[in-house]
Amino acid sequence: MNPTQTAQRFFLLGPTASGKTAISLALAPKLDAEILSLDSMLVYRGMDLGTAKPSAAEQQVVRHHLIDLVGPDQEYSVAHFRNAALQVESELQQQGKRALYAGGTALYFKALVHGLHELPAVPHELRQELLELVSRPESREVLRAELAEVDPLLSQKIHPNDDKRLLRGLETWRTTQRPLSVWQAQWRSEDDRDGGRLAGVPAVALRWSREDLRERVARRFHQMLEQGFLEEVRQIHETCGFSASASHAIGYKQVLAHLNGDCTLDAAIERAITRTRVLIRRQMTWLRSFPDLLWVDVTEQDDPLVLADRIFAAWSPKL
Repeated sequence: MNPTQTAQRFFLLGPTASGKTAISLALAPKLDAEILSLDSMLVYRGMDLGTAKPSAAEQQVVRHHLIDLVGPDQEYSVAHFRNAALQVESELQQQGKRALYAGGTALYFKALVHGLHELPAVPHELRQELLELVSRPESREVLRAELAEVDPLLSQKIHPNDDKRLLRGLETWRTTQRPLSVWQAQWRSEDDRDGGRLAGVPAVALRWSREDLRERVARRFHQMLEQGFLEEVRQIHETCGFSASASHAIGYKQVLAHLNGDCTLDAAIERAITRTRVLIRRQMTWLRSFPDLLWVDVTEQDDPLVLADRIFAAWSPKL
């Protein structure tokens, strides 16, 4: 496939719980577009409630893509995502339709807009060895000490509970003898030559007050529990299980800890809400790194249809 033969693309970005689904459903018909998920956890089948996946009814209103691609026991990378996204864009281009991306996964957005800096493949045996070590508390601290020594810049940035980035940093170092932070710096210098600007890519970000988002996160998590989130996690855990990446999804990781007897349900709920709020702060920091991103302020009183009209009006010159 020729990557240039793709549909015209638009991006609706925003942090977790910012209302992207409702706005995208109203916006897509105005653009004559189909919706492509820009969320790294929506690719997993069966992980529905905890990811706030668009419902079957919502997916019937507007056709969605890049959802339910693999089982929760499988790994899925940004390279897999980019290839799948470009394939969908090519198909939409042939149908004369546009692509409306909706989500908040920074790496997926970056891979689409600036390209993907390929890292050398990690040997399967090394990955399995590190996965086994990180699962044991005593070994995890040894691994963190190793990362602090070989890649102090990355070590300082990652959260103490972020095993995914810990593993990626050590995999990269042991495979290439070069810190992941150096690879990432090279990526930035090669692909962000314009200072992080989007070079005309139509992209909007939703901005809420911090207080409103904090309340929305807590309310949404309790709604998920009422809808059966605990059973969703239990069923996956007792059947196919979770892959390393899927098991670290916020909410799922904390509920798994409860199901394994490591904490009470109340503690799991509080940890999940806290981790989601930390994620939102990271997402907002990432979004602010794009100086030409169009911001749309949102409150609880705003109608998604009205917001979609505002965004469409802003994008009309690009149609």
